[in-house]
Amino acid sequence: MTFSDHLPALVVVIFLISAFSAPLVFRWARNLSAPLLLTTLILAFAMAIYLLSMVNTRGTILYHMGGWPPPWGIELQVDRLRSYMLLVVTGVSLWIFFYGLKDLQHELKPEVIGWYYSLYALLVGSMVGITLTNDLFNLFVMMEICAISACAIISIKEDRECLEASFKYLILSAMGTGCFLLGVAMLYMATGYLNYGLLQEALSEAFLLYPRNIFTAGALFIVAFGTKAALFPMHVWLPDAHASAPSPSSAMLSGVVIKIYAFALFLMFFRVFPRELLEAVPLSEIILWLASLGVMFGSIYAMLQTDLKKMLAFSSIGQIGYIFMGIGFNHGLAAVGGFYHILVHAMTKAMLFMVAGVIIYSTGVRQIKDLAGIGRVLPLTMVAFTIGSASMIGIPGTGGLISKWYLALGALEIGRPLFVIVILASSLLNAIYYMPIVINAFMHQEDFKLKSKPVPRFMLISLVFGMTGVILSGIFSKPVILLLEQALIQFF
Repeated sequence: MTFSDHLPALVVVIFLISAFSAPLVFRWARNLSAPLLLTTLILAFAMAIYLLSMVNTRGTILYHMGGWPPPWGIELQVDRLRSYMLLVVTGVSLWIFFYGLKDLQHELKPEVIGWYYSLYALLVGSMVGITLTNDLFNLFVMMEICAISACAIISIKEDRECLEASFKYLILSAMGTGCFLLGVAMLYMATGYLNYGLLQEALSEAFLLYPRNIFTAGALFIVAFGTKAALFPMHVWLPDAHASAPSPSSAMLSGVVIKIYAFALFLMFFRVFPRELLEAVPLSEIILWLASLGVMFGSIYAMLQTDLKKMLAFSSIGQIGYIFMGIGFNHGLAAVGGFYHILVHAMTKAMLFMVAGVIIYSTGVRQIKDLAGIGRVLPLTMVAFTIGSASMIGIPGTGGLISKWYLALGALEIGRPLFVIVILASSLLNAIYYMPIVINAFMHQEDFKLKSKPVPRFMLISLVFGMTGVILSGIFSKPVILLLEQALIQFF
């Protein structure tokens, strides 16, 4: 085998090496710790690009750790859809870390920054593992690493709010893990397999013998992944966790982490469960209605907030609903919309949390009412907020319109126009709570009296990169849409 044949494993392993090395390097050569993780993230992103090119030339790649095939060995799989997710996870994580290089020095005690880098590497590595794994046991292991490291990058700030929020997140995440394990046990009892491919082959026959067990497993997976992804009404941990965490952690959690569980649920239902099972029971319908309620109530809750970061956190509950709608429609066009929204929302919401971080860094302001006139002192920052808000609403020229367009097309294709109304109504609600902030920031410039301090270039460059990405995703969406259409054709 050549070096490139081992890339599916190496893209996970380099994060584990970086995670264990980061605290040691921080202790002995503090100035090298950030470049170490930055290099790891750049390498992982480059590997993700190369893996996509390999999939385009060779087709789906199956990698067996140690040469042991399933059911005994660990199998990793790389196809177009997983390559897409790999690019989103590694690319957005690299961008957020670049932003956090300066912001973390403001939000954390100097002595814990090395540990933060270690947790960050574990978090990204676990999400890469969730993306590539092809069996339920390793999915469980990676989910646990992801949940613990996500809780830790909240609590590392060490104030009362962060500790309470991370504890609540940990408890509810553990409940989700319990549901997942029960579901896995039921599938293993019925089939004797944990590998995705072997499970799918065996479940058709097992469904005739143990239909209730398999129905129950499907319901448990919805609760498990719904809790971890903050699908309404299992979202109660998210607002406090995302609002109280350091801003780079908020950007990471809201921009990337909650989406990886939506992707895992998609694989459960379309890669593991046989098609006839999904058509026999209303699992997709349950997801669709929960997602629709989340889209509406997430926006309504966001309208009621007075704290900027908490408003963004509640907005994420609504936005993750669009991604689950893409799963619940059980249709190719809607799935393209849902997966495109993963990319668009990852860029947009990460940028909006960066904006919040810049505002807090420069002025210390968190209350929405205090943002009136802030466009005078932070013009670039508020332009970024304006572009991000436009994408959240779905204004033409931004990626938010493209994903909602495909979701609406999917709803019309299956004869469900009611959900088009839901998408339009939620976009209107987004406008109601985002646009007043933009208008007040630029139209009442004399109202802002607080002092501000200069913003580091790293943070401003990150905002420029985010604005560019959001606009490009709205104007040049065709290559990504084409990739998603080719990737999803195997499922629909």
